[in-house]
Amino acid sequence: MLFLLLTVDGKRYALESQKVVEVLPLVFLETLPHSPEYIAGIFNYRGQIVPVIDLCQLMRDKPCCEHFSTRIILIKQNHDSGENSSESPKHSIFGLMAERVTDTFQKSETELMDANIQIAAVPYLDKIIVLDTEMIQCIHLDY
Repeated sequence: MLFLLLTVDGKRYALESQKVVEVLPLVFLETLPHSPEYIAGIFNYRGQIVPVIDLCQLMRDKPCCEHFSTRIILIKQNHDSGENSSESPKHSIFGLMAERVTDTFQKSETELMDANIQIAAVPYLDKIIVLDTEMIQCIHLDY
């Protein structure tokens, strides 16, 4: 499995690259009134309006710093059109803003370790990867 390595407030996380559409530099985001603080805004990506979630704001309660390596990771999300429907699944895209999105690495599924704890407030945090001496938590997008 190929993982994208990213940083949220100094802590590294991994995102499975299978759902990544593209990694973009920061773009101008149009803010939405009365949206939660972790919604950084929206932008036009090839004719599609894309909402962007600030992972630092969501996970650490402070906005991402604007480093040269701060990026918007475009994620493909499948929406089933119904169990008995003959329509193909519909896709939408959303963005995740994170700091220091610079590296990828490979790990097999057998190398992922269970954290042995479920926290209802953060259902998107998943298994742990040990990379050298560092523990890196996976961000799971299908919860």
